[in-house]
Amino acid sequence: MGKLKITLEDLFNLPTAVIYNPDGFKPISKVEIDSRSVKKGSLFAAIKGEKFDGHDFVLTAVKNGANAVVVNKKKIKNLTSLDITVIAVEDTAKAYGDLANVWRKKLKAKVVAITGSNGKTSTKEMAADLLSEKFNVVKTLANNNNHIGVPLTIFSTYEKCEILVLEQGTNHFGEIPYSAKISQPDFAMITNIGDSHIEFLINREGVYKEKSALFDEAEKNGGTVLINTDDIIIRAKTKGYSRKITYGFYGNPDVKGKVLGFTEDGKTKVQIITTKETFDVTLPVYGEANAKNFLAAAAVALNLGLSKKQIVNATKKFSAVQGRLEVKQYKNAVVINDTYNASPASVIEAVKTLHKIKTYKKKIVVLGDIFELGSQSVKMHKELEKIFKPSKNLVVLTVGSIMQHLVKELRKKKIRSIHFFLREALSLYLQYEEIENSVILVKGSRGMKMEEFVNILDKRFA
Repeated sequence: MGKLKITLEDLFNLPTAVIYNPDGFKPISKVEIDSRSVKKGSLFAAIKGEKFDGHDFVLTAVKNGANAVVVNKKKIKNLTSLDITVIAVEDTAKAYGDLANVWRKKLKAKVVAITGSNGKTSTKEMAADLLSEKFNVVKTLANNNNHIGVPLTIFSTYEKCEILVLEQGTNHFGEIPYSAKISQPDFAMITNIGDSHIEFLINREGVYKEKSALFDEAEKNGGTVLINTDDIIIRAKTKGYSRKITYGFYGNPDVKGKVLGFTEDGKTKVQIITTKETFDVTLPVYGEANAKNFLAAAAVALNLGLSKKQIVNATKKFSAVQGRLEVKQYKNAVVINDTYNASPASVIEAVKTLHKIKTYKKKIVVLGDIFELGSQSVKMHKELEKIFKPSKNLVVLTVGSIMQHLVKELRKKKIRSIHFFLREALSLYLQYEEIENSVILVKGSRGMKMEEFVNILDKRFA
């Protein structure tokens, strides 16, 4: 099998493209948006981002060996002296996506695309780990799941890849429809529908409307949709798809999960049941949320032909994604780092995980504000009080302007809680108060930078 290449014909088929110096073009096997990554024979797409404009680095890309560059038509007057192929387009980000779709169509790999309000990154990691037992797998790295990240991941996929596991994210209408047309998934999954990003997606109906574009694209291209039947919205709205696989913990889905119990240190024991076989695993990662993520990943793996033995073996290699229910065991404390992001649902799951860990009776919950909840923000913060019960072994510590509303509700229930108006004050508390022999959960939205408090605990207990 030869290397995948972008040809001159591919460039001429780009919408709005005007091509300068086409005679010197040679098919290219690398498409880059970072001039520092450009090597001889690459194509460089100049994209304007929040901090940098790729057009400022075109000459650097050429110096590093770019054979062709994609630029905005408005910038072409500054680049007429270049003696390489120049592709001028109306929108370079859109052209980058169009080229990624060309690349995707050249791939022999099956594409597994995953979106959802919660758990999509952990599910993506688990699915990739499972599928790697049998296939050559490429997966989304870091948080490259938006209109730039999805094409970036597709371009990282080489000719020998058999499975591409893509994470596709959104916080505004139109992002999933756009990236789904680029990825054209063979298998599409929505992990769940929750309240993440409802500031922009209005409500859960809006969240489903946005994310269901992944299902629609799979259906259009003869692909298969994987349906979480435990999610009321997904179950109700997906009856019309012709090729589907159902999974869940309730009812009679094609792939059924059952939580068998928990180890003393909080790990989940899970059973997987299909019409053909039943098997048990103890997950090396924590939380019922990860049991749900594992079930979703197992549904993909089973339907791509993995055996029970392969799935059980691969499960042993799981590790927590950094900042997502990442449990650190210290000599005199257990710290749950769940700081990557937050939604009301993920806070509930994290608190459940905290109580499942029996290493210490004393529990400390450190919470920062949850963002992107729009007009429902105060209400949803207040409603988190439902997950806490009065206990002499529990203390809730909060920081952020919105979390103070939760504390007021907790005090009504006589639950010990402290709100810190200053981050520095919370930092001092975590450094010097008597919090040894505790299980400590730290969680909040990305913008709250709650990992800084995890670092304080790490220095204290390590």
